[in-house]
Amino acid sequence: MHRRKFIQASAMAAAVAASPSFPLFSGTKAQRKFKLALNPGIIGVKANFAQTLDYAIQYGYEAISPFTQEVMKDYSSAQLNEIMAKMKANKITYDSTNIPVEFRRDEAKFKEDVKELPKFCEAMQKQGATRINTWIISSHPTLTYNENMRQHAARLGECAKIMNEYGIRLGLEYLGMRTLVAGNRYTFISSMKEGKELIAAIGTGNVGFVLDSFHWYCANDTLEDIKTLTPSDIITADINDARAGFKREEQQDGKRELPLATGVINMKDFLQGLIDIGYDGPVRTEPFNQALNELENDEALATNMTAMKKALALVGM
Repeated sequence: MHRRKFIQASAMAAAVAASPSFPLFSGTKAQRKFKLALNPGIIGVKANFAQTLDYAIQYGYEAISPFTQEVMKDYSSAQLNEIMAKMKANKITYDSTNIPVEFRRDEAKFKEDVKELPKFCEAMQKQGATRINTWIISSHPTLTYNENMRQHAARLGECAKIMNEYGIRLGLEYLGMRTLVAGNRYTFISSMKEGKELIAAIGTGNVGFVLDSFHWYCANDTLEDIKTLTPSDIITADINDARAGFKREEQQDGKRELPLATGVINMKDFLQGLIDIGYDGPVRTEPFNQALNELENDEALATNMTAMKKALALVGM
């Protein structure tokens, strides 16, 4: 929600109605352990914590964002217990939330933010939420690959150690677009294999991936790459489609579609990989799509769920 501006609109009717390029599943019904998650802001829905829970119940979502900043500011213990009881009664779990630390800028800003991280993690622990996520910019104007690796490993490692004390895991999203890799003087992480190197360098045992089908596609990663992961290697997952009429190397972030809107991305392989490894965390959309953002809340929620269910049909769900 904070990374990219919404740049280009696309027709929602086409997003829901378009036929995928990949054949639909036929055969025995597959089993899934992952949860369909609602992060309202990234589909243009304006809602607070309580409203998001009500929307999830109404439209069949199985996980929601924890809204930790809101909880810290506005919720008493009694109010938090009430909403947690409502989540439990409706079998709704938590998705992930953005890291509240600016680790990409100067050291002073990082140190200032990281001092507040324990309070944030304590609030998450009270909520029963266990996942925080961020993204890794895949080029840099002044830091070489190795310099950038050392800085990311040190700063994110410090964050991850704090999170570990509260039972929280950190998800890192590699950005696969070749356009972003070429956006600055020095390249950085832009694929799953490189992401594994950063996770290993951090070395705290509670760091994994935000696995996004769009970046997986742009990086030319495969089903076999997903199969190298374990369920604990993925903190959260995003399912999105790419624009038609552009080569893989030409795709740009902030310009994408709901799952199966174009059939450019092999969503069947992506979802099958999650099923094959037994991934049991949240799965959400992150289309950054202006046309979706402009819909009324109820229409956006229904359109988004329709697209997710259509994607699940590829793997028999």
